[in-house]
Amino acid sequence: MTRWAVIDFETTGLSPLNGDRATEVAIVIVDEDAVVGRFQSLMNAGVAIPPFIESLTGISNAMVAAAPPAAEVMAEAARFVGTVPLVAHNAAFDRRFWNAELALGGQRATPVPFACTLLLSRRIYPQAPSHKLGALADYHRLPATGRAHRALADAEMAAALLVRIRRDLQSRYGIEPPCHDLLVSLQEAQRRGLETALHRHLQARARAAA
Repeated sequence: MTRWAVIDFETTGLSPLNGDRATEVAIVIVDEDAVVGRFQSLMNAGVAIPPFIESLTGISNAMVAAAPPAAEVMAEAARFVGTVPLVAHNAAFDRRFWNAELALGGQRATPVPFACTLLLSRRIYPQAPSHKLGALADYHRLPATGRAHRALADAEMAAALLVRIRRDLQSRYGIEPPCHDLLVSLQEAQRRGLETALHRHLQARARAAA
């Protein structure tokens, strides 16, 4: 699998367990180093957006009132992703909303773990002054993608960061372009155990191929 689906949500709050819902979703499909597809939609989950969130994202209650129902948007988003592995920056947040919104629409959650560019950046770039998405974009001089805290701009930025991470791992360690399984293994490693985790993963793959 050479494709990756980089996803970002805007929401009414931090957790669906507290009744928070998604207001916008965007997905960027990356094939190796190139963006080959984009999906973005506001969604109406029937939940009011707090004033602070409206100020942060620029997404108003009037905007979501005119948007398609959340279940309809999520069904389309799931079709767009298909079986492509998912990636997000601070993936724990986006995974919660992805699975919760799918479940509310009567669809199954995604069983495959998300790769997380936040966790990977902490391990690969410990010297970065911050591991927030915008700060990492500035640190790596990634192209500007639009207003922060809008789903498509953030998904585009996370996609550019993913490309940079894969290139740096490949050049630094002389490996083939890192696959989804490898990235998930590396993000779960201890912060100073990147090389050990990389070595173990490559050994396991070699044994499996033998």
